[in-house]
Amino acid sequence: MEPITSAEQATSSMHSLIPILGAMGITVVDAGPGHATVELPAGPNGNHFGVLYAGSLFTAAEVLGGIIPQASFDLSGELAGFVPLVKKAEIEFLRPGLGDVRASATIAAEEIERVRQEALETGRSEFVVEARITDANGTVVATTRAVNQLRKLG
Repeated sequence: MEPITSAEQATSSMHSLIPILGAMGITVVDAGPGHATVELPAGPNGNHFGVLYAGSLFTAAEVLGGIIPQASFDLSGELAGFVPLVKKAEIEFLRPGLGDVRASATIAAEEIERVRQEALETGRSEFVVEARITDANGTVVATTRAVNQLRKLG
């Protein structure tokens, strides 16, 4: 995996690797070591009730578990062959999602270093991504908690 150098590059890479994310219109707003934010447009993600589809909200938060590792680890060098995988995830819907929303998550620098060291030593390391999905007014419409793993494949 190529390291993230800009939000535009991260969006392009994400759409290439997972085409459905492009169809959903998910874009990376910000990504760097330990943090990422994506935007989910209402347009293609509405449901028959006029609010954002639950699966789209979940997807916007879940993809952060792939973006943050790509922005935090050297997956084309020191950790070549390692990939981020989701092991378990849950979502709590708090309010209807109306209009475009953003999903954001952070991981502490100490946790990134722990995951890096453990992955190099054992070939895998689990980490948790807790995300908040907010609307244009800053209202939290959903929260997620995902257990992810950085794992060497092959």
